[in-house]
Amino acid sequence: MSTAPVSHEGFAGYEDYDAIGLAELVRAGEVKPADLLDAALSRVEAHEPTLHALVHRFEDLAREAVAEGLPDGPFTGVPFLLKNTGFEMAGTVLSTGSNLFRDNVSARDGTLVARYKAAGLVILAKSNTPEFALSFTTEPDAFGPSRNPWDTARSPGGSSGGSTAAIAAGYVPMANTSDGAGSTRLPASHCGLFGFKPSRMLNPLGPVVVEAIAGMSTPHAASWSVRDNAALLDATAGPDVGDPYFSPVGPESYLSQVGRDPRPLRIGFTPDSPLGTPVDPECRRVAEAAARLCEALGHKVEICEPGYDAHALKAAWRIIVGVNVAPAVEGRGRALGLDDPLGAIEPVNAQWVREARALPATAYLGAVNVLHQTARALGRFFTRYDVLLSPTAAELPPPLGVLAGGDKSLDAFYDAFWTHAPFTCAFNASGFPAMSVPLGMSGGGLPVGVQFGAGLGQDGLLFSLAGQLERARPWFGTRPNLSAGVSP
Repeated sequence: MSTAPVSHEGFAGYEDYDAIGLAELVRAGEVKPADLLDAALSRVEAHEPTLHALVHRFEDLAREAVAEGLPDGPFTGVPFLLKNTGFEMAGTVLSTGSNLFRDNVSARDGTLVARYKAAGLVILAKSNTPEFALSFTTEPDAFGPSRNPWDTARSPGGSSGGSTAAIAAGYVPMANTSDGAGSTRLPASHCGLFGFKPSRMLNPLGPVVVEAIAGMSTPHAASWSVRDNAALLDATAGPDVGDPYFSPVGPESYLSQVGRDPRPLRIGFTPDSPLGTPVDPECRRVAEAAARLCEALGHKVEICEPGYDAHALKAAWRIIVGVNVAPAVEGRGRALGLDDPLGAIEPVNAQWVREARALPATAYLGAVNVLHQTARALGRFFTRYDVLLSPTAAELPPPLGVLAGGDKSLDAFYDAFWTHAPFTCAFNASGFPAMSVPLGMSGGGLPVGVQFGAGLGQDGLLFSLAGQLERARPWFGTRPNLSAGVSP
């Protein structure tokens, strides 16, 4: 992160600073929040026609917040984005990537959004996401595809692909994401970023929702620097009023743990897909290099099996997601007076809802029990190991169209979804924390992330390891060449 002096004739060094660095400049009077907002918007105007990372922009609300005066927080004046699913901000559209919700305007701020504002963040837009966040590519029919800044013929991943594309393109240093099966970690991997999924209910989903998809969906962020991610969790973690359960916040700040190397760790390494599906040699190579790096840093690494039933988890996730999406679609249809709301959503998701409608209640209960079984198995694993290391994705960033629903059957779409990302969902099922760390590049110049996960409540341990890895293999200056031209 840059420590160069800032020119008072403009702020050309915006992308040289992470969010903490930008906030320090504001605090020192070197720049004003309005300067940072202008710098962010100039990058949006330059690259958004190509990347299409944003779907709902509200620069007027951002300028109004700056003009009225921002709270004194850890990120005062730093531009920020919300993901276009699950995060309410008063007076803004929350369309969840769907034509069915295109005109859905929030009347209030959600709990996390209120905490973002209290931290001084300046929210300027919502990022593109697949319909209902149900894909590992961000290509909603309602709004069109987002493109990966590293190769615009490829997807930035999903479902938080708009957020990660925007960070990689320099719009903002970090952005809000959510993760129900890997939706923070996968696009972070594909865009060369650090992505962190906290322990379940460390960040709240209130004030109305308690948990999403049986507790598997966890909100947080992707970022360039580890310290930004940790400091943001310091600002947002903690229960909401009335939460029936929550993960307790650790005794030390997460930011303080980033700067301290962890003790020597026992790391289990699984390079093979738990489903027996292929793993791209480039993804395996980068994960193996990460394992060697961990050994060089003093940790003990050994090949292992995580011990959970990945095939059962794959079947359970499909049931749980379908049953959770169906009432939202039907409720919106009733509110709009539609006889057939399924006609307003993408065909593959309509198939998913129809399938869910036909399921007995016992199928849902059985699927939830699979989540608990997964948590028990991983819990036993973490009595023997401190950390589980694997590739984040089994494939490189996919070309646009490969993972999209299009005219695929639900079976074909779902199999491609899991083949792409067989490693990540166990941490959603269990509620345990996990992160994707940008530790390598493919031979063709595409980012490749490595996943590290730990036991419930061990978020601080992961941040400590991430900080150590970042110091050993810094990635902040490794950026896509946005002037290289546009792939067709």
